[in-house]
Amino acid sequence: MADYPWFRNYDAGVPHTLAPYPDKTLLDVVAETARQRPGHTMMWFKGNVITYARFQTYVEDVARALAGLGVKKGDRVALLMPNIPQMIICQVAVWKAGGVAVPVNPLFSESELVHTLKDCGAEMAVVMTPFYGQIKNIQSKTRVKTVIATGVKEYLTPFKRLMFGLLMEKKQGHYVELQAGDLWLQDIIRQYAGSPVPNVKLGFDETGLILFSGGTTGIPKGVMLSHGCILMNGMQTRAWFGKLLVDWEDVTILLMPLFHIYGNIILFSTLLNARVPIVLVPNPRDVPDLLATIRTTRPKFFPGIATLFIGLMNHPEVKSGKIDFRSMKMCVAAAAPLLPETKKSWEALTGGKLVEAYGLTESGIIAMGPILGKWKEGAVGLPTPDVEVRIVDIETGGKEMAIGETGEIIARAPHLMQGYWNNPGATAEMLRDGWLYTGDVGHLDSDGYLFITSRKKELIKPGGHQVFPVEVEEVITKHPAVLEVGVAGVKDAARGEAVKAWVVLRPDQPCTAEELQAFCKERLTAYKVPKHIEFRDSLPKSLIGKVLRRVLQEEELKK
Repeated sequence: MADYPWFRNYDAGVPHTLAPYPDKTLLDVVAETARQRPGHTMMWFKGNVITYARFQTYVEDVARALAGLGVKKGDRVALLMPNIPQMIICQVAVWKAGGVAVPVNPLFSESELVHTLKDCGAEMAVVMTPFYGQIKNIQSKTRVKTVIATGVKEYLTPFKRLMFGLLMEKKQGHYVELQAGDLWLQDIIRQYAGSPVPNVKLGFDETGLILFSGGTTGIPKGVMLSHGCILMNGMQTRAWFGKLLVDWEDVTILLMPLFHIYGNIILFSTLLNARVPIVLVPNPRDVPDLLATIRTTRPKFFPGIATLFIGLMNHPEVKSGKIDFRSMKMCVAAAAPLLPETKKSWEALTGGKLVEAYGLTESGIIAMGPILGKWKEGAVGLPTPDVEVRIVDIETGGKEMAIGETGEIIARAPHLMQGYWNNPGATAEMLRDGWLYTGDVGHLDSDGYLFITSRKKELIKPGGHQVFPVEVEEVITKHPAVLEVGVAGVKDAARGEAVKAWVVLRPDQPCTAEELQAFCKERLTAYKVPKHIEFRDSLPKSLIGKVLRRVLQEEELKK
């Protein structure tokens, strides 16, 4: 690679490139680790320790069952689960059977689920029991023929499994009775126990995952990620952490969901490459459970998002000193902006490092702050190994901007997406001559630090989620009292950004903000519902009558 300015600011020992990359997959990494240290902890879940040898057995058990049910090379299998052992076991087992894993947000609305499942063409879905009813409600609108249910208690310790079944399973909505034709995961594992383990050869360039992203429009698109992309992201991120992350030893909490690029590609792959024990947290919003997990496992590495760090710092038990975070020597914030005050306060609380990272579903990791090196306020960091970043003219996408000048951020790397599933037009718009056009606007300084100033397509990221204004606007305009609406992101101390709607009502059609929010809650995922609603007599518009969202944002900043 060229002698880019960001190389001068890499931490000592971080390579400029990791090429040539080994021709293998995460399946090979798991098998190698199981051979080297079969008794080493692969993951910890609610007190249950699963070693690499045991994990390998679980994967083979599920892979046998999937192959027995007809999964073959290239078949897409949808996975609708939070971070429980089955989510990881099933993802790796899908690969073992030769399939393509499609992790899906189980909190999607029914319309979002229908679109996602129809688009990827999955004929099989593995679902955690609380979300079973949701799948059944929309199954007839999709190609899903086989539904496999699994309960959270299946991989608890025997005592906790018993207590959960007696005290919480029905109360917390985990108990279901399957409809005719549907299957239990543990039943099919037993049914196919005597079958041979699938031995499907997976290529470095073959698709391993499809993760859904809005890309540069509001329509979710399936991002195809190769096995090589998955492996390379983990190797690059592992190299970036240098000596601060100790292989095999540094317990890491994995609370970012695997249906998100951050949890799956950037973290899961990194942790497997580092062979560190993984602590699974299924619901990071359950703060008492998260704090209890931190107290028990004493993590060294704690990746999350800014809103999580803010929430934990403001928790009474943390503020009173009852919870000690001093075990955390390294933390990463991604998926949402990290405010300088958050970084400083968190580092003071833990005594460790907190750095920001930047990436897209279409790319995985692009930039990260140096772990030990210079921090620049407002920068998302430096391009990571094997990543090239340029700033180009927003209008043409061709002219390269000078250092310090603002333009669209484009990136080139060996681990970019293969493209959008069944969407060559959108792929051609996003990938041009090997460069990924991110849709984000920013600049590079003379030291190679990347700064993001805005989003070309006005994407809103409350708490790291993706919200497209047009999607929210379309819902609000369906309310009979609404004449016009504009939606944009505004600064929010807790979530980085919040969704705000500016609404013009029809004459003689009264409506309150609470009524509009309730209307949205019935039609949108919770994080897409506007946190703020402002009623106005008119909205700023362009000459062709388009609502000017940027003007609304600028007016908000002046308040």
